[in-house]
Order: sequence, then structure tokens, then C-alpha cells
Amino acid sequence: IQRTFQFKDFVHAMKFVTEVADAAEARQHHPDILIRYNKVTLTLSTHDAGGITEKDFEFAEMADKMVAS
Repeated sequence: IQRTFQFKDFVHAMKFVTEVADAAEARQHHPDILIRYNKVTLTLSTHDAGGITEKDFEFAEMADKMVAS
């Protein structure tokens, strides 16, 4: 699963990345993160399972909620 989020500026993008990192550590489920100025791309897969699992969909939903709040 991959999604790109766009923010007002670099600082807001980095705040989101920090929130994602904290959530990833808490869940022990770490996305690949690409940062390009005000855009952040998250790529989710469950490496142990060799593909996409429910954990990835749950993490994606959580990331969407972070941006919405």
C-alpha cells in the first residue's frame, strides 16, 4: 500500500513523520517513508508475511486519521 500526503510546508510534513514514527514504534510495524519537501510518501507491507496484511490496512487508516485531525 502506498500513499502520498501533502502538507503546507516542510515543517508540517516533518511533524507528521514524527507522529508516524511514534506510532510505528508502538506497533512494531514500520513503513518505508519518503520525504520530498512538503510531501510524505508512506509505503506499507508486512515483510514477515511477504506482502500486505491487515496490519498494513490498519496503519494506513491510522495515518489518514492523523492527517484529518
